[in-house]
Amino acid sequence: MSGVIIGFGVIASVVVIGYMLGRLPILGPGAKEVLTKLAFYVASPALLFTILADADLSVLVSAPVLVTVLSVVAVMAAFVAFGLVRRWGIGRTTVGALSSGYVNAGNLGIPIASYVLGDASMVAPVLLLQLLVITPVSLTILDLHTGGVRGLGPVLRRAVGTPVRNPVVIGSLAGVAVSASGWTPPGPLMEPFELIGGMAVPAMLLAFGISLHGSGVPGRGPERGPVLLAVALKSVVQPLVAWALGALVFGLEGVALFAVVVLAALPTAQNVFNYATLFRTSEVMVREVVLITTFLTIPVLFTITFLLG
Repeated sequence: MSGVIIGFGVIASVVVIGYMLGRLPILGPGAKEVLTKLAFYVASPALLFTILADADLSVLVSAPVLVTVLSVVAVMAAFVAFGLVRRWGIGRTTVGALSSGYVNAGNLGIPIASYVLGDASMVAPVLLLQLLVITPVSLTILDLHTGGVRGLGPVLRRAVGTPVRNPVVIGSLAGVAVSASGWTPPGPLMEPFELIGGMAVPAMLLAFGISLHGSGVPGRGPERGPVLLAVALKSVVQPLVAWALGALVFGLEGVALFAVVVLAALPTAQNVFNYATLFRTSEVMVREVVLITTFLTIPVLFTITFLLG
């Protein structure tokens, strides 16, 4: 328990520093964007490459991964069912379902897996699931609904091409390829990746802290119903489903059970807001869900740690 508390303390300290950088604009008005792009386009791919190049790929077909998949599908299906009953429309229902189950495996998942779970590779399966399966399917639905891309051919090309244009996916797949080949890259070749990858976690946490400065109070507008539903599914139901499946169905216990529940409790990813903005669909709803679930992350994870840690 003490190690987990220390891990959260490290994360919280860096986030607070980021918040202070937001209050005192020492880095300029574009600091958050620069740090986010640095982490997304450069540091995170390098970090995931070094992690997965030396990872045991059997974790990608393990019981914890299946628990993660089923918990994501369960909460997304619940939002879709509610959206159909309330007739919220295809666009709002799609991004609402994403808000309910698409976890922030990058910006918060990697540092939490590193400092709390002690193994950053634990976040790789859920990250790959989201980027290789959930994102293409969701973007295809939104494309067809909004008419952003016309014709089945262009829509399919976009759906197939979305993952391979993502630098995080490219870095992850490159690491998987190296691991699967059985080749061990020499140390001097890996050192630049390790050095650059070391920037990922602090850059993510600093950018997140900066983003907290000036945020308004969410959950009070006309989107209150979908917002509260998505928040409840993401922050409460998904971790409970992961625990129930892991403990009662798959017999997980100890670190394995703790890990799947912690990963299920991660907040909604900012990627979802990017998708909502791209297709001009329920942007306010998604922004508020991301903000609320992010604020709830620490108390939810502390509760999980107290109960399971």
